[in-house]
Amino acid sequence: MNNEFAFQNIVGQFQVEGTLADCERYGEGHINDTFKVTMDDAGKCVHYILQRINNRLFTDVAKLMRNIELVTDFCRKSVLARGGDPMRECLTLIRTKDGQAYCHDGENYFRMYVFIENATTYQAVRDPKDFYESAVAFGSFANLLAEFDASQLYEVLPDFHNTKVRYANFEAAVQKDACGRAKEVASEIEWVNAHKDLCGKLVDAIASGEIPLRVTHNDTKLNNVMLDNETGKGIAVIDLDTVMPGSLCYDFGDSIRFGCNSAAEDEPDAGKVHFVFDLYKTYLDGYLSAVGEGITQREKELLPWGAVLMTYECGMRFLTDYLEGDVYFRTHRPGHNLDRAHTQFKLVDEMLACFEKMQAAVK
Repeated sequence: MNNEFAFQNIVGQFQVEGTLADCERYGEGHINDTFKVTMDDAGKCVHYILQRINNRLFTDVAKLMRNIELVTDFCRKSVLARGGDPMRECLTLIRTKDGQAYCHDGENYFRMYVFIENATTYQAVRDPKDFYESAVAFGSFANLLAEFDASQLYEVLPDFHNTKVRYANFEAAVQKDACGRAKEVASEIEWVNAHKDLCGKLVDAIASGEIPLRVTHNDTKLNNVMLDNETGKGIAVIDLDTVMPGSLCYDFGDSIRFGCNSAAEDEPDAGKVHFVFDLYKTYLDGYLSAVGEGITQREKELLPWGAVLMTYECGMRFLTDYLEGDVYFRTHRPGHNLDRAHTQFKLVDEMLACFEKMQAAVK
């Protein structure tokens, strides 16, 4: 048994039956410390997920957990209403013995979930079916929360996908030129400026009411989807730390940004970077099949713009960080952030080149 924390005391604060049999590190997450708990309940092994919340990153744990409480409770009711199994189709929080969503041992914050049995997360797509099933999972997540009032949610990362704010930050970094790098990336700065009219397309649509404010997951990677071990189908979305108010187009677009790239996000040879339209179509089919009536016609029409905007925004953030001296994204070589920016800009160029085709796929 792992002895990093006083697990007997920590687990004992939650509403679980039996005695603690085992507690070992679990998964490949880098933000929170995650453990698989095994309880012996009259000879039957029952499993849970225990997480130590990274309160250096998530400084307001109470508000963070309130977001998760609201979203998981709503999902559970939605799953039950459609005759599903909430123990497998959404995260289920285990309350503390005094009814709270988390406990505090004086230094660390912990939360506990039901362990979803016979399902696995994967770090990389094994074949297009995995990508399709991740789309189904995130589409189902959006559908379950279609009637949820997203204005209730705390912005864990304020202005995370406010592309106008991201552009303003970029402009400030260019003007300050803290590391004297602006001259060497003049063509990249010119490229970002040439596309600045994109910045308001989604945030303005939300502000005007053209599209509704929705719950967004904001980390729509394959490793945040539980795939059934037998069928391979996407059954549940996990890791709700970054649920915030936003647009469905954000989540859809970010999935396309990283999932439809023919190369790695930091590929130094831009010639290897291509937008894979067939994977875009695969994800689109899966997403729309699952989101159903949980999306408006205008949101559908803006999905391709979500792909372009999230890619443009991410590239702009990489370039901003490069100008500021690589202070936000972890780098492993000189020019690492610049390579990352180049891959995003290449993807945007190729998306825009086939944009009518992307729109036609939605129609």
